[in-house]
Amino acid sequence: MNFMSGTKKIKSALISVFYKDNLEPVIKKLHDLGVVLYSTGGTQTFIENLSVPVVAVESLTSFPEILGGRVKTLHPKIFGGILGRRELESDVAQMEKHEIPTIDLVIVDLYPFEETLAKGASEEDIIEKIDIGGISLIRAAAKNFNDVIIVSSRNDYSSLLGLLEEKQGSSGLSDRKRFAAKAFAMSSHYDSAIFNYFNQTEQLPLLRITENESYPLRYGENPHQKGVFYGKMNDLFDKLHGKELSYNNLLDVDAAVSLIADFTDTTFAILKHNNACGVASRSTVLDAWKVALACDPTSAFGGILITNAKVDAATAEEINKLFFEVIIAPAYDEAALTILKTKVNRIILVQKQVALPMTSVRTLLNGIIEQDKDAKTETAADLTTVTTTAPSADEVKDLLFANKLVKHTKSNTIVFAKNNTLIASGTGQTSRVDALKQAVEKAKNFGFDLQGAVMASDAFFPFPDCVELAKNAGITAVIQPGGSIKDKDSIEYCNANGVSMVFTGTRHFKH
Repeated sequence: MNFMSGTKKIKSALISVFYKDNLEPVIKKLHDLGVVLYSTGGTQTFIENLSVPVVAVESLTSFPEILGGRVKTLHPKIFGGILGRRELESDVAQMEKHEIPTIDLVIVDLYPFEETLAKGASEEDIIEKIDIGGISLIRAAAKNFNDVIIVSSRNDYSSLLGLLEEKQGSSGLSDRKRFAAKAFAMSSHYDSAIFNYFNQTEQLPLLRITENESYPLRYGENPHQKGVFYGKMNDLFDKLHGKELSYNNLLDVDAAVSLIADFTDTTFAILKHNNACGVASRSTVLDAWKVALACDPTSAFGGILITNAKVDAATAEEINKLFFEVIIAPAYDEAALTILKTKVNRIILVQKQVALPMTSVRTLLNGIIEQDKDAKTETAADLTTVTTTAPSADEVKDLLFANKLVKHTKSNTIVFAKNNTLIASGTGQTSRVDALKQAVEKAKNFGFDLQGAVMASDAFFPFPDCVELAKNAGITAVIQPGGSIKDKDSIEYCNANGVSMVFTGTRHFKH
């Protein structure tokens, strides 16, 4: 078949939509252009109320709506008018024989399946919102883009109106193909949502992910790489100020949001390259900020800040002394915003309370891997003391604090904490001993006394060298998953040197 790029005149249109917002100017423009309108049900009534002539689909098909509206447009006279190839003589002959009028424009959207699902509706209501006729019309019109324009979303009404006004009721092949691409994107997303609903119970080993919204990034991981975020960014954040987020900003923001979710006390965290370089929980947000910054003020430069408390003016004054890329909080005082907005490019985000996905997905080799998110956050009930010396109540609090941080730090990692404060961490090392040595060195560099601090490890100790180094640095309590065939060696060292150690039974690798 020869797809020609010539202009096509719109002479007839089928309109059947659930959402009628902003449809009126499109209807009136089509009427002004002399386009014959076909419609059914509520859309037909909507058009008639505008005093615009409309042909009922029933009068075209000589068949009424049946099954409570489940069958309206599923008829050869409708689909033949859409799918008929205007430049193929045999198609034209058959359409004339069966008195099938051509349909040049299809405006159809879909029943709100995802919206109904999100409202917690009954299964009966959800199933009734699985569109059959609409999805068929959309696919048919998109397939025959050589002759037909398909508008499958209310978001495209303004684009259609602009096209009608610009080209006076005509369209080019590129116009029709662009609308067709949008239509297939819409239909594939819709079907994926339905599949994912059914697969909640069926658990088929199949993956369907689609996103209808995109958020352009300044660039990817490096300036020579392109980057785009696909998803509903505005559902999670209100952006109050600053430049556009970069790919690296988003990675840090994601890590920050995941970390802060594990804390209920007033907490401030500073992240750099997805790892926390400062975290503290205190009674006030100002104190939490000051202590968090003191953890590693060097790494904090240019970092991502997040807190689970409202930022007041006093805290903003202190924060404003530091150069940073992004700040995230649930709320800000007006005076705080005035202070923080003094830097033009600084990104200020308000985090909304939105449920996040419980799985993570990553491209790998020539495919995709998916896993459950690490949603395990240990409590005192999860701790098993394996040494003769048990940790004190204060040490238990610090151990749980440190264990939250180790869960959100790149492996291999060691975290030191004291008084609900990150003292130092060793991150992303190829050996656990190296991670520990790095943490000890950082603590010394910033003048922290490790005497009485606790240590957390994301995985077990294969040898006793780590607990020995930790004890010599001043560590008095250790938390780790356990599970090494040589756990006994580490336990015996701790027993001989007065160090308490608890096992959680849960590893927290992060790569």
